[in-house]
Amino acid sequence: MAENIKTIGVLTSGGDAPGMNAAIRAVVRTALADGLNVKGINRGYSGLLDEDIVEMNASSVSDIIQRGGTKLYTARCKEMMTPEGQDKAAEICKKHGIDGVVVIGGDGSFQGARTLAARGVNTIGVPGTIDLDISCTDYTIGFDTAVNTAMEAIDKVRDTSTSHERISIIEVMGRRAGYIALWCGIANGAEEILLPELDNYDEKKIIANILERKKAGKKHHIIINAEGIGSSYRMADRIEAATDIETRATIIGHIQRGGSPTAKDRVYASAMGAMAVDLLCAGKSNRVVAYKHGEFVDFDIEEALAMKKNLDPFLLSMSSKLSR
Repeated sequence: MAENIKTIGVLTSGGDAPGMNAAIRAVVRTALADGLNVKGINRGYSGLLDEDIVEMNASSVSDIIQRGGTKLYTARCKEMMTPEGQDKAAEICKKHGIDGVVVIGGDGSFQGARTLAARGVNTIGVPGTIDLDISCTDYTIGFDTAVNTAMEAIDKVRDTSTSHERISIIEVMGRRAGYIALWCGIANGAEEILLPELDNYDEKKIIANILERKKAGKKHHIIINAEGIGSSYRMADRIEAATDIETRATIIGHIQRGGSPTAKDRVYASAMGAMAVDLLCAGKSNRVVAYKHGEFVDFDIEEALAMKKNLDPFLLSMSSKLSR
């Protein structure tokens, strides 16, 4: 164990994701098992700047692994984007004896971790976002639960869409990333999947496809729309006017962030949280835990933030063929 690491802080930042609690639990209990002290930082970097810091023990993380959200709460913090805020955050860590911080969140959270590392606070990032949009990793905490939640909701919408012989445009989350939309489009057997990475969809072609399928006897049409594309309600109005088929938009919304995490999100989040502590104990800093090619690995934060991520071309091709 690195001699300079005696106390670890842990925080969650940005959007919440199912499985964050599993990661927090793993950080706390792994650190305690290694003889370290642990402090929980409430409400992310905002709570750090407000010195909302509490001592944590094994009991602090009892009965949370199955719960959605984050026990430590989360918030976005504009002050942490300023040099003054970054200096203050590092000083507060030192004031409270925090030698290393595990930051659970997305790319924006990792940028804050990088600034702390530059100011002498050892930091390890753990990817927590339902969007799966962190380039260095094939898995992010919360994606598996979110996509299963969305899939189940879409199945229910399909039932009523079939009963009314209507078109349903179903909007899922993901900001400018289309991973939830692509996975749900495949899992739910959607006729169309609209992705922000391929923001060149042809609405006239979609309408022509709908009319052709209707002639062939199809009773419903499911269009999965990633939230980064645009208004599902306006799209529904245009398609109904062009097809004369009742069209409804459904925005699944924030239920995708909540709920009890899947087994995968509990196990993988636990592994990532434990590995973050191991990295700090090994004297490492400015690193991001990742899952790549079937293994848990770590990357330099600078390298991780510079990586680019694209949708799997095979999944894109397959989804197109299966929707015919």
